[in-house]
Amino acid sequence: MAPSAIYASEQPLLLLADGAALEAISDAIDTVNKLKGLSSPIAAYDSEPKFDSAKDKASFRQYETACERVRNFYSEQHARQTVEHNLRMRAHFFDPKRKREEMTIWQAMERLNTLIDDSDPDTELSQIQHLLQSAEAIRRDGKPRWMQVTGLVHDLGKLMLFFDGCSTGQWDVVGDTFPVGCRWDDKCVFADAFGQNPDKDHPVYRTKNGIYTPGEGIGQFLMSWGHDEFLYLVLKDQSMLPREALAMIRYHSFYPWHHEGAYKEFMADGDEVLLKAVQAFNPYDLYSKTDEEPDVEKLKPYYMELIDEFFPQKILRW
Repeated sequence: MAPSAIYASEQPLLLLADGAALEAISDAIDTVNKLKGLSSPIAAYDSEPKFDSAKDKASFRQYETACERVRNFYSEQHARQTVEHNLRMRAHFFDPKRKREEMTIWQAMERLNTLIDDSDPDTELSQIQHLLQSAEAIRRDGKPRWMQVTGLVHDLGKLMLFFDGCSTGQWDVVGDTFPVGCRWDDKCVFADAFGQNPDKDHPVYRTKNGIYTPGEGIGQFLMSWGHDEFLYLVLKDQSMLPREALAMIRYHSFYPWHHEGAYKEFMADGDEVLLKAVQAFNPYDLYSKTDEEPDVEKLKPYYMELIDEFFPQKILRW
């Protein structure tokens, strides 16, 4: 059964977006510590990152000791990320009647900059500063220009909060992602919370393979709706980014796959390259937040040049 055969027409009720609360839960999920410094350059995009070599990485993803709000977040996310919801959100995204705002990448960054959590004790940085931190960590490690710009834009999918009908709450914007339409792997975070998801009783979705075929590639997955998938859909036909960069954007929250080794039976030839790319990007996404403020105006000319190189049409439809 192909995912495209299950589209539903009913649109979800638009809930009021709370940017500060979203960032608070997003930061709690990442459990990000402060970065003390960046190291000297290294070569290939998938070579070992050095900027975070002195950090205790284990402390960043200790979900088993996570605070109550993170557990509550995943209880809601796992209960509500159904096939029906995901198809409905994609139907809305592709609806020719949907008014798609038009912005440059830098304008999108400035728009996202209105999201800042004043109550977050980990950081007082704006969104632009956080994006620049990721990009600068990649740049200082000597990674390719396409990977630097990927770090710059990777969280712009959170703009879905501003667009009518593109999200219904925090639970379908942030958090770890996973395929819907098949049995959830036990390596998904707080997997027991899927017991409240109605798809558990579906005769096809509850099976191990569900609507998918082993060996046909991860591209067949209907990934849980969120800012990763939203940005991928925006950029895949509106950029010059290589497939490795698009994989970094689409799958950087797919921790069951790139961190826990789940769902590998669905991979096809060529998917190992994408997995390697996502794993190379992950340290810069997860460990690069610090309260050391990047100088936005000083860095802007360099990144405007990168933006022009990989987004030559300038204006993107969101």
